[in-house]
Amino acid sequence: MSHKGVIEQYRKFLPVGDKTPVVTLLEGDTPLIPSKCLSELTGLEVFLKYEGLNPTGSFKDRGMTMAISKALEDKAKVVICASTGNTSASASAYAARAGMKSVVLIPEGNIALGKLAQAMIHNAQVIAIKGNFDQALTLVKEISQKYPIVLVNSVNPFRIEGQKTASFEICDNLGDAPDFHAIPVGNAGNITAYWKGYKEYFENKSSRKLPKMLGFQAADSAPIVYDKIIDKPETIATAIRIGNPASWKQAVAARDESGGLIDIVTDEEIIEAYKMLAKYDGVFVEPASAASVAGVIKLRKKEYFKGKKGRIVCTLTGHGLKDPNIAIKNVSQPVSVEAKLKDLLDVIGL
Repeated sequence: MSHKGVIEQYRKFLPVGDKTPVVTLLEGDTPLIPSKCLSELTGLEVFLKYEGLNPTGSFKDRGMTMAISKALEDKAKVVICASTGNTSASASAYAARAGMKSVVLIPEGNIALGKLAQAMIHNAQVIAIKGNFDQALTLVKEISQKYPIVLVNSVNPFRIEGQKTASFEICDNLGDAPDFHAIPVGNAGNITAYWKGYKEYFENKSSRKLPKMLGFQAADSAPIVYDKIIDKPETIATAIRIGNPASWKQAVAARDESGGLIDIVTDEEIIEAYKMLAKYDGVFVEPASAASVAGVIKLRKKEYFKGKKGRIVCTLTGHGLKDPNIAIKNVSQPVSVEAKLKDLLDVIGL
């Protein structure tokens, strides 16, 4: 049976009715890829949930199909979001599909061009503010409260509903929930959504256990770990450069209820994991995605997994082409030679 998008696939677990117009780009059904190098490193079975293969290249599409469908059901004409990139790409694509206008606020100079290009080609009205993501979110919240514009950031509860479907897919694929689930934490909607999904599947007896949730924030953008708002968050991983997460309390609840943790990883650890995924597993992700893998590597060094067995799933939130500049800066550049066989063979080492 062909995949029809996450709403049709998991309709009974979602707040939709017969009159909900389903706006879909056939999101979801992303691969769960075994990682040989990480499995050897940890001694557990490690799988990569590669969300970069959603229609707009990130996990945001799962939540956006729900948010835009429900907005259309309410006869909305305009949607708005604050974004570091992926949300804007997804919101503008689904809004275009629904025939709506989309407005996007971004922090000036702090957004990857690959993501900004997506929002613009989908005809979004993109406005750069002289401030950070958290300030942009405050502004769009105020606008949506005072004017007939639907906010589609993860404070919109339908976003969380859609994003939880990734945990359903993992359980369906593995035959049960994993023992650990590692995930990057920025605005914290995703860790909230996965935990919600795992609990619902468990309560429905569609799985037999619950995983420990392992969340990872960038070291200089880690408000949950430090338990304080970060006024000027910094990290190479733009998607998680957030100092005051919208789903802060829910993320802490997911950590505590699951018996897991939320820790920090440095930019250096993120880039190391980013390059490792590409080199050994053939999987190209945006830097923020690699935070989950960097976290697993860090925990392995701290012997967190010592004596433990089972399965770990690492969420890879977005595709590497979202932020190609980071890749270019962290690899050796092409070598230039004369168009002669001998010169070419010398460089190859033959």
